[in-house]
Amino acid sequence: MQMHPVKVYPSKALLKREDQLAWKIAGVATDKTAVQKDVAEMILNRVIDNASVAIAAINRRPVVSARGMALGHARKGGATVFGMPASFTVSPEWAAWANGTAVRELDMHDTFLAADYSHPGDNIPPILAVAQTMGRSGRDLLRGLATGYEIHIDLVRAICLHEHRIDHIAHLCPAQAAGLGTLLGLKQEVIFQSVQQALHISVTTRQSRKGEISSWKAYAPAHAGKLAVEAVDRCMRGEGAPGPIYEGEDSVIAWILSGRTQADSKGRKTVYDPTYYTVPLPGAGEPKRAILDSYTKEHSAEYQSQALIDLAFRMRESIPDMEKIERIIIHTSHHTHYVIGTGANDPQKMDPKASRETLDHSIMYIFAVALQDGRWHHVDSYAPRRAGRVDTVRLWHKIETTEAPEWTERYHSRDPETLAFGGRVEILFKDGTRLVDELGVANAHPRGARPFVRAQYIRKFRELTDGIITTREASRFIDAAELASLKAGELGALHVALPKGTLNESKPGIF
Repeated sequence: MQMHPVKVYPSKALLKREDQLAWKIAGVATDKTAVQKDVAEMILNRVIDNASVAIAAINRRPVVSARGMALGHARKGGATVFGMPASFTVSPEWAAWANGTAVRELDMHDTFLAADYSHPGDNIPPILAVAQTMGRSGRDLLRGLATGYEIHIDLVRAICLHEHRIDHIAHLCPAQAAGLGTLLGLKQEVIFQSVQQALHISVTTRQSRKGEISSWKAYAPAHAGKLAVEAVDRCMRGEGAPGPIYEGEDSVIAWILSGRTQADSKGRKTVYDPTYYTVPLPGAGEPKRAILDSYTKEHSAEYQSQALIDLAFRMRESIPDMEKIERIIIHTSHHTHYVIGTGANDPQKMDPKASRETLDHSIMYIFAVALQDGRWHHVDSYAPRRAGRVDTVRLWHKIETTEAPEWTERYHSRDPETLAFGGRVEILFKDGTRLVDELGVANAHPRGARPFVRAQYIRKFRELTDGIITTREASRFIDAAELASLKAGELGALHVALPKGTLNESKPGIF
């Protein structure tokens, strides 16, 4: 990997494009190094993973609404929409919107956590939609997705968005644009402009994941995909973008990210002094392997809760009577405490009438239900009746989180052997005794007790789609997911259709 320092420059500096991060990203996208076999295998796994969670969410209201909007943009020879017959296709940006919403709705696909948060599987819907529309092959798709994952994860490694209250799609949209550039074999200049446009139009605040969390949590990554497709289309036609988008005098870094913090504390004139970020990117001829550093979810909940759910399952075996619990303290990382813990200071995280989107960002609720039930289900565990159960609310309100420096350090570790996203749980009983246990990574994590490999991805797909699609359709899709064997124009096979008459229809809108 090559390390690229990123600063802010005054306009009069006339920063060469070769020195700009967006140009370097475009260079990675145009590099023709082959996709390695283990990377290709993991991409296939994640295509299956995305389909499983999308179909499980297929008739949830946000997904139905997004699909209804997409159906208003039918296009012959376009892209497929999850659930619909494969013969019905729409314009690719709208397929990216509908399918991206379906993939994100249950918050159960892959994740990468470092300086910021990410779900790199969100790269798949727009890149696949354009690949279908443009008649590309499975090998083209593999190359495009390898780039999308690489750029997304590399940005997440280096640039923290959430400390400035910026939503993580600001890393996703440029990565999607870069992946589309690789897929289509675009020139570096076109990808450069596309990446800059994509970042410029995708900067939004984290209110989408704060307070009363709404359906926009699922829509935001899908919107990024739609924006990325549109940005690439414009740049293919010869249009440009604001630049330098990362390093410019009025850029995203200068006025929204760490440059703004620098100016607020030491004065605007000092904004050109520091090196704010150092972004790792593969060098020329170096394979794109970042996808192998990401990990999927076994449970439908925020990733920081995965290990803690598994820990709750283990600890409950030593608790004969939940009513004898006096208090539960979860010692965990800064991110977990302040995003999904009591450190967020969100009263909605303790409210049994809160939305599903809010509950899956409340580790207090999640740990209480996992402790009581010894299982986690993407529907049942969030049902209003389940959330409102009196004994659950009583236990839930006994749980608090606290930041533990050692867990924060492990969360940010660059050593894969010490990297951890879990915590230590201390359960205090009314008789003065206590139960303490800890777990660093989820069972499904590559270093966990039961790491996910192809068999687990297929099992997850079959479990989540059982009763929704036919067994024949499930088997057909799994067979089709052998991407490298799909020839140009055959990517429509990467689609899952529901039996006729089983898709819910959305309320009418404009489209």
